[in-house]
Amino acid sequence: MSKSGFVPDNSNIKKSSGTPNLSVNYKQNVLFKRNDQNIAYQLTSTQLPAMLGGAFVDLYMTKGHMREPHWHPNAWELDVVVSGEVQVSILDPDTSSMHNYRIKEGEVVFIPMGWWHWIEPLSEEAHLHLFFNNDQFESTEGSDVLRLTPPMVFQKAYGVSASEVAEAVAPITDTVVIGPPHDHSFYQKSYLKDERDERIVVKINEKVVPVEDK
Repeated sequence: MSKSGFVPDNSNIKKSSGTPNLSVNYKQNVLFKRNDQNIAYQLTSTQLPAMLGGAFVDLYMTKGHMREPHWHPNAWELDVVVSGEVQVSILDPDTSSMHNYRIKEGEVVFIPMGWWHWIEPLSEEAHLHLFFNNDQFESTEGSDVLRLTPPMVFQKAYGVSASEVAEAVAPITDTVVIGPPHDHSFYQKSYLKDERDERIVVKINEKVVPVEDK
């Protein structure tokens, strides 16, 4: 059984077996495709068996789309901007604080393993290289958490209405990865500001809590 995850040496490469395959066209392996302008390619030890201990994603996005909120339970991530400008948002679980980093070409953001984060283009187009320290890195997507958790769990845990939660997440029928989905008219209507009120309101335990627009 071969090693996986972080590997500090080349013990998987044997002299007696000759030089392993060290080159591949990673664009033959699509991780996810929303459309031709919003697509991610992946390179792991599945494509290059000799490449243990690390993985790579080539990510293209356009303004109005985003790499949905998610976390990697078995790898850290390094985001490198090739072109354009993006905002990388990270939730620090140790301090319970949210951090937003605006980065452009030549700048990077490091995301520790298991930290909740998402990426949003600020320019019309953005191109990033993402590096992971696990050749079989895993991702837990926010869309899966929302659509697969029974609404009653949210009610029991947070005191919110299970029926309202069910209605709110009903349009999320599959894993999103790069959002929004093709047909997101529901979301557009949901987030239109009420012209009668300049504020957004959140309802918790039947109490209305105002949240000022940014």
